[in-house]
Amino acid sequence: MGLAPAVLFLMGFFVVPLLGNVWDSVHPADVFDLSGYRKLVTDPFYLGVIGQTIGLSLLVTVVSLVVGYPVAYFLAHHAGRWRGLVMFGLVAPLLTSIIMRTFGWRVLFARRGLVNSVLMDLGLIGRPADLSTGLTIVVVALVHVLVPYMVLSLAAVLKGIDPRTEEAARIHGANTWNTFWLITVPLSLDGIATGSILVFMLAAGSFVTVLLLGGGVQTLPLLIFQQFSTTRDFPLASAMSNVLLVLALACLFLQLRLIRRAGVQ
Repeated sequence: MGLAPAVLFLMGFFVVPLLGNVWDSVHPADVFDLSGYRKLVTDPFYLGVIGQTIGLSLLVTVVSLVVGYPVAYFLAHHAGRWRGLVMFGLVAPLLTSIIMRTFGWRVLFARRGLVNSVLMDLGLIGRPADLSTGLTIVVVALVHVLVPYMVLSLAAVLKGIDPRTEEAARIHGANTWNTFWLITVPLSLDGIATGSILVFMLAAGSFVTVLLLGGGVQTLPLLIFQQFSTTRDFPLASAMSNVLLVLALACLFLQLRLIRRAGVQ
C-alpha cells in the first residue's frame, strides 16, 4: 500500500504519456502505420542523424573517460584534505545555469576569446579561428558538465581496490605503468562501464548545448524539436522520440546488468 501513490504517479505522469507517444507514432491517422519508423531506418538523412547522435555521444564518453580517470584516481588515493575542494570543482558545473554555462564557452571560444588568443600567442594559428560553434566546442561543453558522472562512478570503484594488490604487483617486479594497466584498470572496469553508460545516455539526450553551440551538428533531440515546432510532423517526431527512448533504455539495461553482476560478485 505504501508504494501505491508512487506507482500511480509514475503511471499517470510517465508511463501513460510514453504509451501515448508510441500510439501517436504508429497511428498518425487512426490507422496502423509504421512509415515514420521505416523512414528513420531507410532514409540516409535520418540514418546520418542517428549515426551522428551516437558518434557524438561516444566521443564525449571517451573524452570524459580520458579526462576523468586521472581525477578519479587522485580523488580516491591522493586527495586527502583536498578532497572537498576537488568534489566542489566537480559539482560546480552542475549548479550553474545551462544557459550561462553555454554562453560562457562561446565567450572563451570566440574569435577574440581566450582560446584563440592562446593559440595565436603559441604560434599554432596565424589568425583567429571560428571555434564558437561546431563539433569541438560541443564536445568540450558536454564533457565539462558530464565528466563528474564519470569521475564519481570511477572514484567509488577505485576507492574499493585493495592497495595491497598494487603493492604485490610492484613487489613482484611490475613498474608503475604495468601495475596501472594490468592491475588497476582491470579492477576498475565496472566503474568505467557504469560511468560510460551514464555519460553516453546523457550526451545522447543533450539538447540545449547542441542547439546553442552545434552550428552544423545535427542530433536526434534537435531534429525532434524541429519536427514538433517547424514541420509539425508529429508522428515522425514521436517515432524519433521512441528511438531515443530505446537508446536510453538499452543503456539503463546495461547498467542494471552491471549492478546485478557486481551484487553477485
